[in-house]
Amino acid sequence: MLSARQSQLLIAAVFLTLGAFCLLVPKLALELSIRSEWLRRTDMEALLMACFGAQACLAGLFAATARFTRMTFLVYGLALLPFFWFDWYFYFTKPILTEFGLLDAVGNAFMLFLCVTGYRRSSR
Repeated sequence: MLSARQSQLLIAAVFLTLGAFCLLVPKLALELSIRSEWLRRTDMEALLMACFGAQACLAGLFAATARFTRMTFLVYGLALLPFFWFDWYFYFTKPILTEFGLLDAVGNAFMLFLCVTGYRRSSR
């Protein structure tokens, strides 16, 4: 089983991996994750995707270097829950995301698992 620290570092890895992808190749990230009928392929879209990736990288750096407590894992896990609604809504109700775009939901599910693991492994 993972330690609390390993869980924390894996949370950081999710942010850094997906964030770096959006930051470094924003046009490819858009092409793969947004359905073509919604995509306008403008420089502004690429800029916004790169900004999204930069914010994710920043979150990853915080996750990697901060001291997570039991409360951190709990609050972080709870804060992830609205993102599942977002992914569901923009895939099923208003289909903007592609199947590749659902990597966000996969990453969030993995991070939620890591939050539960980190919470259980953290000292009280």
